[in-house]
Amino acid sequence: MDLYILIAVTVAAAVLCAASLIFAFVTRRNTARTIAGIEDMIDRASEGEFRPADYTESEISALECRFADFLSSSLTTEAGLAEEKDRIKAMISDISHQTKTPVANLLLYSELLGEDEGLSPQGRESVEMIHTQTEKLRFLIDSLVKLSRLESGVVSPEPKRDSVRDLAEQAVSELSAKAAEKGLQLKGPDPGFDIEAVFDMKWTREALVNIIDNAIKYTDSGYVEVSIGKTDVFARIDVKDTGIGISEEESAKVYQRFYRSSEVASQEGIGIGLYLAREILSDEGGYIKLKSKKGEGTTFSLFLPVN
Repeated sequence: MDLYILIAVTVAAAVLCAASLIFAFVTRRNTARTIAGIEDMIDRASEGEFRPADYTESEISALECRFADFLSSSLTTEAGLAEEKDRIKAMISDISHQTKTPVANLLLYSELLGEDEGLSPQGRESVEMIHTQTEKLRFLIDSLVKLSRLESGVVSPEPKRDSVRDLAEQAVSELSAKAAEKGLQLKGPDPGFDIEAVFDMKWTREALVNIIDNAIKYTDSGYVEVSIGKTDVFARIDVKDTGIGISEEESAKVYQRFYRSSEVASQEGIGIGLYLAREILSDEGGYIKLKSKKGEGTTFSLFLPVN
C-alpha cells in the first residue's frame, strides 16, 4: 500500500512539475512575443510608420492593445500640435506683414512733416512725439514677433562652432555710436584673444546686443566693457558697466517678461530684452547670470557651451 502511495505522489509531483514547466514556457513565450510586439510598435512609431490599423485586438495582448492606443493618441496629439504650430506661424507672419507698412508710413510722413518750415513750435513738438512713439511701436512689434517665434518653436537657434570674439566685436560695433552719443566709453574684447563655442551667431548677437544696450541705457557716466573668457565647459562673455546697479531684491525679477523697475520707468524700453536674451541662451544650452551692487554698476555674464 505504501508503495502505491509513493508511486501516486511521485506521479503527481512529476505531473505538477511538467505543468509548471509548460506554464513557464508558455508564459515566457507570450511575454517575449508581447515585448517583441511592443518593440515593433516603438520602432514603427520612431520611424513615423505606426498605423493603428496594422494591429487588431484579436492578434495582440491586452497590454499591446493599450500601448497601441497610447501611441495612436500620441500621434493624434502630435498632429494637432503641428497644426497649431502652423496656425501660430501663419498668424505671426500676418501680424508682422500687416503692421510693417502702416508703421513705415507713419515714420515717413512724420519725417516729411518735420521738414515743413511753416510748422509752429507746438506743431513741431507734436510731430516729433508722433515719430518717437511710432519708433517705439515698431520696436515693440518687432520684439514681440521675435519672442513669439521663439516661444512657439516657429524658429529656433541653430548652434554651430563659431568665434566668441567675433560675436562680441559685432555687438560692440553695432552699439558704439549709441554709447558715444551718451559720452560713454564702450570697450571691446582683447583682439589678441579668442575662444570658440557652439552658438547661433544671429540669435546670440541679438541677446548680447540687448544686454549691452541695457548697460548703455542705465549708465550715465563712465564706461561699458565687454570681455571674453573661458571655463572648463563654457565660453564666457562679461558685460560690465558703471551704471545705476540693480538691487538684490530686483535681481530675480529682471528676467521676467515686461518687468520694469519703477526707478527706470521713464527710460525707453518695454522690459523684454533680458527675457529674450535668457530664452535664446537657454535654447542653445547656455545661461545668464548677473552680479550687481546698487549705485556701483552691474556685470552680466553670458555662458555659451564649448562643446
